Amino acid sequence: MISEEPNTIPKINGLVLAGGKSVRMGKAKDLLQWHGKEQRYFAADLLASFCDEVFISCRQDQLENFDSQYKALTDTFLNMGPFGGILSALRAQRDKAWLVVACDLPLLDPKSLEFLIQSRNPEKAATTYESPFDGLPEPLITIWEPKSYPLLLNFLGIGNTCPRKVLINSDTLILKPDNPDALMNVNTPKDAEKAQRILKG
Repeated sequence: MISEEPNTIPKINGLVLAGGKSVRMGKAKDLLQWHGKEQRYFAADLLASFCDEVFISCRQDQLENFDSQYKALTDTFLNMGPFGGILSALRAQRDKAWLVVACDLPLLDPKSLEFLIQSRNPEKAATTYESPFDGLPEPLITIWEPKSYPLLLNFLGIGNTCPRKVLINSDTLILKPDNPDALMNVNTPKDAEKAQRILKG
């Protein structure tokens, strides 16, 4: 086994993407309460066990009712959706890897995060899961390494702001999820009903 100096592997920060407009859901997904607290805070607490620091990526106007116990990170790349949130985080702390999760994953569990981190290959641009829904890499449960920053900027330069396309076209480690339900995005009221049924199990 190749021995790595501990300080050569970038430490991991956590980022909860909570800046979306939630058009399909009809109400703010980051404020939904699946586990007794707003989902953005629940997701941040979930990441806290695994990450150096955890930030919630949000729009400027979301800071009005923001819990001061949590750290907000507003986008410096505007109007690009998740792509802008990921880029803003990588720009904010260039030496850190970022474990990015969307706020609309109410079934995400510690085991899935632990497996992602244990399987991480810091030599790659990113470590991610294969989506059980379409077989493509899932950019919103991904460890983005510092070296992914210039790759994302290159894609931005050609007018492409799809983080999934970056993963597909880069040196990415793609894992099969043990618990496919953990990767379920809840974007619509119908999705929410299904997630509720699974949670009640």
